[in-house]
Amino acid sequence: MEKLEERVKAIKSSLHDSSDIVIKKISSGKNAIFVMYIDGLIEQEELNLNVLGPLYKFKSFKTCGLEEIKTKIVNYSNAEILEGEDIENNLLRGYALLFTNNDDRALGFNVIHYDGRSVTEPPTSTVINGPREGFVENIKINVSLIRKRLVCKHLKIEDMTVGNRTQTAVKIMYLDDVVDKKIVKEVKDKISKIDIDGILDSYYIGTFLEDKPNSIFRQVGNCEKPDIATSKILEGRVVILVDGSPIVLTVPLIAFEDFQSSNDYYSEPHKASTLRVLRIIALIMSIYLPGMYIALRLYHYKVLPLKFLITVVNSTQNLPFNPFLEILFIIVLFDVLFEASLRMPKYLGIAVSIVGALILGDTAVQAGLVSHPGVMIVAMSGITIYILPNQSAQVSLLRFIFALVGGVLGLHGLILASMFLFGYLANFDSYNTPYLAPLAPYINNDQKDFIFKENITEMKTLPESIPNNKEIRLNDEQLKKDNSQESGENFSLSSMFGMNENEQEQGDSSSKGSNEGELSSGKNSENVKENGSGNLKKRDKENKGKKELNDLNNTKEINKEKTQTKFEKEIKPKIKANIKSTKVK
Repeated sequence: MEKLEERVKAIKSSLHDSSDIVIKKISSGKNAIFVMYIDGLIEQEELNLNVLGPLYKFKSFKTCGLEEIKTKIVNYSNAEILEGEDIENNLLRGYALLFTNNDDRALGFNVIHYDGRSVTEPPTSTVINGPREGFVENIKINVSLIRKRLVCKHLKIEDMTVGNRTQTAVKIMYLDDVVDKKIVKEVKDKISKIDIDGILDSYYIGTFLEDKPNSIFRQVGNCEKPDIATSKILEGRVVILVDGSPIVLTVPLIAFEDFQSSNDYYSEPHKASTLRVLRIIALIMSIYLPGMYIALRLYHYKVLPLKFLITVVNSTQNLPFNPFLEILFIIVLFDVLFEASLRMPKYLGIAVSIVGALILGDTAVQAGLVSHPGVMIVAMSGITIYILPNQSAQVSLLRFIFALVGGVLGLHGLILASMFLFGYLANFDSYNTPYLAPLAPYINNDQKDFIFKENITEMKTLPESIPNNKEIRLNDEQLKKDNSQESGENFSLSSMFGMNENEQEQGDSSSKGSNEGELSSGKNSENVKENGSGNLKKRDKENKGKKELNDLNNTKEINKEKTQTKFEKEIKPKIKANIKSTKVK
């Protein structure tokens, strides 16, 4: 018993005698067992009810081993026997450990409980229609949110641990029959090579997963919603979850993912296509607008319409800065205000934004430091940046670079910079996936969900831009079968109604003459037998047209007769009487 007590004290000493380590001694006669756990990491009620309660009721621990305590005394499902380094590691994770005499092992009870947020809609991915659940900081909850959407035996989850001190749990999720195994192997190799003291967020892992860490462009995707992560897995991507982070990583990544919103897939295709075009226009404005303004003001002012140029000149005269320095000053001023409002308390940040945007901006214009057009140009560029929130950092940097190029080299410099940018991105890839796909290289099949989104019934295959082992996404055989049945029913109904109309027409024609009715009915029956329902419809239309034409001619003749009768009876005698009276005079 003394050895057991010394062993428990040694474990606590190895953890530097932390004050939150709790040791409970349960005695039964001369024998005793020890239970050790860390306060705050366990579910206390569950520990008392399922572990400590049965142990206090037991009378003798003299002949009891760990296996007997596990199966007969406690009988707790989340219990396992630990040894070696696993004893201390699981204690630090939140396990409750039980120690007995003459056994170097320990019985661990998984009573881990961490307080955290409930599942709510993430602030950065709000939708009008569609699921509103978002990931939280608990990795088990995040896995369950994906699991309940992917009820598939091919969904595979692999566990890894990263961080020498934090021992952060990392899970890799993918569909085993769809994903490209080379991507999985590359991801696992890169994560296994991470040798760092701690991982506090998924951003740490994302940095190590990038092929070109010095590039300003993102190479690893991220999302905060389980429906988005599930759709990525279905396309053949790999999803990486990190304990303690609500941000889930996805690889590979293509640039045009940021033009797609989860709300696009829960709305009409034409509306989604319109919004995507709007996002592209916003991106172009955010990058090029300040640089274009500077270049046109300094070097190419003759391109501007005369009235517009006069308005701009009147607004910018007597300014102490040239257009280049003016725009750079306003950009820096707006970025400072944004950072200040972001880091201040919520309500104080709102006040700073109002003061900065309204009072400071208006005061700067009235003081003659900046002009109205300059403030408007930078404000429009700054607002459109956040239409693509995942690319805001990259777009902000590109805006600053293009403003410098426009101020130094004018429009020619902007054209050269654009050519360099697109050439660089066309040669850029992420896990053997072209960064500008499906535009460069052009992939015709993926154009259905590119800028213009088509209906989901048209997306029958998985994206070819993403390496995967499966092509078919939508099996439309049953859909074609249903459509053929519907068309068959419509055909039979139209044939039936066509026959009824013909019979009615034949009855009407028989009133004119029985011989003609018999002849026409005989001809109609022969045509139905020979030519089928197609010719029957055509003949019905012709008969209806002839009938309408005859009715129209009859109406014209009747009107003509009425007109002639009225002329003979009323108008003609009056004319004759007038002629006679004229002759008499």
